[in-house]
Amino acid sequence: MNWARYGEEGIRIVFGNAVSADVHEKVRRYYFFLKSLRLQEIIDIIPSFTTCIIYFNDQLTDFDTLTAHLQERERELPETDVPAPAAHTIPVMYGGQYGPDMEFVCSYAGLAPDEIIEIHAGTVYTVFAVGFMPGFPYMGALDKRLFVPRLETPRLKVNEGSVGIAQFQTGIYSFESPGGWRIIGKTDRRLFDHRQEPYSLMKIGDQVRFVPV
Repeated sequence: MNWARYGEEGIRIVFGNAVSADVHEKVRRYYFFLKSLRLQEIIDIIPSFTTCIIYFNDQLTDFDTLTAHLQERERELPETDVPAPAAHTIPVMYGGQYGPDMEFVCSYAGLAPDEIIEIHAGTVYTVFAVGFMPGFPYMGALDKRLFVPRLETPRLKVNEGSVGIAQFQTGIYSFESPGGWRIIGKTDRRLFDHRQEPYSLMKIGDQVRFVPV
């Protein structure tokens, strides 16, 4: 673990240099360990592919004090209760009006639409991070046969529920927004609801399978 300052009120902990199941599990366990401490000094905890970022209240602590305290309490880490990942099945309408980039993906990958759908829906994905917008899951690892670049110029409008792919990841747009991923389908599942907890349908570590409809 590599500890570093992250701005004036942040700590960045790096668990590895590459995205992998092992690094992901370290990030996930440490994230739930931090949450379990319930420290009033900590304002927010943001887990990602290989890191955890901690934002703290600089009226209550500072970088050196909080870092020392967390490292001292790491002896409690093995006893942390880490919840089992939830499993989600997401129905997807692939191609056509729902997947405006399907033709490009087929051409780039040298595959037919049915093959793209079979490959994309044939993998159980891990949610590595949730971000960009509330409820947006970054999931992987995407089958290498579907590796495609992002759009050179992002769209100004991507519909809510759009299922996209880019490089080694797949994701779902939780709200209408600009975006640069290649859109191959759409789901009607709601990924974020501010009216009830848990607001986000998915969390780090969850398992996701897509089902063509």
